[in-house]
Amino acid sequence: MTDGIRFGVLGPVTAECEDGPLDLKGPRHRAVLARLIVARRRVVPVARLVADLWPQPPAGAVGALQTFVAALRRALEPDRPPRAPAHLLVTEGPGYALRAAPDAVDAWRFEKAVTEAVRLPPGQALDRLEQALTWWRGPAYAEFAHDDWARAERARLAELRLRAEEQRAATRLALGRSAEAVPDLEAHVTDHPWREEAWRLLALALYRTGRQGDALTVLRRARTTLVDQLGVDPGPALRRLEADVLAQDPALEAPEEAAGAASLWHRAAQAYDRTVAAGSRARLESTVGLLRGLALAGGGGLAAAREQRTAVVDAAEELGDPALTARVIGAYDVPAVWTRGDDPRAALRIVAAAERTLAALPPGPAHDADRCRLLATVALESRGTRSPRGPAAAAEAEALARRLDDPALLAFALNGRFMQSCARAGLAARRDAIGEELVTLSARHGLASYEVLGELVRMQARAGLGDRAGARAHAAAADRLGERHERPLVAVFTGWYRAMEAGDERAVRSAAALLDGAGMPGLAAGLLPLALLCLRLADRPRAAAEAAGAVDPGEDWGPYRPWMLPFALLGAGRRDDARTALGALPEPPADLLQEALCCLEAALALELGDRTALERTRTRLLPAAGEVAGAGSGLVALGPVDRWLAEITAASRTPVS
Repeated sequence: MTDGIRFGVLGPVTAECEDGPLDLKGPRHRAVLARLIVARRRVVPVARLVADLWPQPPAGAVGALQTFVAALRRALEPDRPPRAPAHLLVTEGPGYALRAAPDAVDAWRFEKAVTEAVRLPPGQALDRLEQALTWWRGPAYAEFAHDDWARAERARLAELRLRAEEQRAATRLALGRSAEAVPDLEAHVTDHPWREEAWRLLALALYRTGRQGDALTVLRRARTTLVDQLGVDPGPALRRLEADVLAQDPALEAPEEAAGAASLWHRAAQAYDRTVAAGSRARLESTVGLLRGLALAGGGGLAAAREQRTAVVDAAEELGDPALTARVIGAYDVPAVWTRGDDPRAALRIVAAAERTLAALPPGPAHDADRCRLLATVALESRGTRSPRGPAAAAEAEALARRLDDPALLAFALNGRFMQSCARAGLAARRDAIGEELVTLSARHGLASYEVLGELVRMQARAGLGDRAGARAHAAAADRLGERHERPLVAVFTGWYRAMEAGDERAVRSAAALLDGAGMPGLAAGLLPLALLCLRLADRPRAAAEAAGAVDPGEDWGPYRPWMLPFALLGAGRRDDARTALGALPEPPADLLQEALCCLEAALALELGDRTALERTRTRLLPAAGEVAGAGSGLVALGPVDRWLAEITAASRTPVS
């Protein structure tokens, strides 16, 4: 029967099977169930449950908790034989976990539906959102509104619901159903007057229904409300919309304009097909330009560009013209900010093709620009591999670009040098200098995409150096540039930076949602559980045992699984196995998260008394003394490196008992 049980938390907490609602007994039983659902299949230690259920736990609290769990198990698995292990509400390690299926909880289904709607065509997206919004029966975890353990999850779900309502309105506008969107948006801004996006959508919907005066009235209401109630001025999106409405900007008529653009694109593509022969050199070179544009658009465009790029390079090589192949490979100068690749196999193929082309190019200065781009490509595509060729190619590309005095080539080469700036910990200052040059160079020569890259590099580097004000300033600058030049992926990195700075689980989970559909698997894989684990160890080098209790090996840990395993074993009470797994850890990859992974290893070594691992992590972290561990990634922060080094040093000097 457990397979058919559904849990409801979008309102009062419920559980039901095919035969109807289950009897969840009293309020404490419901609280235990709700607390385990909040944990999302992770183990909640008994001590944590007791503290959450009772502000002042009575003497028999643990026994009472066991009674509640037993009663819940009987309700959830009535057919389970006596003494047979539970399959749904399980005992694991230091506590309990609810191993509900991914679609068994309405909140989880709602979150998935909202995420999926972003990638669907507008008509399907609207149906999906409207269906998902009907699942709400009231405030999430309604009967636990005043419990601290529920507060963050209730707030997160409430925010997700508001975003879904705004997403539904935006989808209606995209479908040309502006009049239909107005009543719901009016109610929305009345109930949630601080939501600037809702005000913007309402004004836009009114404008598109021919009510320009009402649209301006709404925008002025928004300004008054924000100033009077929150003490803030409207943001740039509202200010820009007001100016556009006053100017009757044709761009506000989005559906019709989009249709016109699509028609123009279709006619241009037809003309291209008629005049440019299939398989021609011109077609190959122009295809790379198209792929570059797709990649800069992010999301599905980035994924599509990645899939097609190797095919285009292969086609160029087949023509036997090294100069053409060099131009095809080198034209894909898409700025890269993350130091782990999205498709390692494709990267190896690109590097091999670039090396073959370098060897085949005729000698002499006529092809130096091509050589520079090929070398920069090798440096970029070798990121995170610890290959000696990567740094050498980066240095050669930079030297060539400076000699040629070509700003675009230099920006490309500096990107390659940045990708190779993680050979060891403690190089945030070097990356900051690269970012500073990128910003100055790009601003002077109109290289918008590289200016964005430079600001993001500086945001990461200043965070690693402990300069929070500087990091914030560069994040804001990157956001302004991203909005101006339509670079949607910028918000992913700045959103993660702000979540790291906030330092709470709700912010991290909200940042993780930004990666849905972003087309960056090299960044997204395993990042959420890793970030949550780092959050639990931030400024707490000796908290490995506590953090281990919340590690769920069933989550997608991606490339960070080796570092998860010893924590999971430790949480299950298998200390000897955890020590073995600790000893088997590989060297962290040469990317922006290597300091964070060193700290995870150090926390385990401190807990398990592994002096070999302690010495290993001390050696790796020592060059980063004075920096903030992990913060140079712009994703996670574990506190000052000096604090970790002090704990490691103290533990290394403690006599073995």
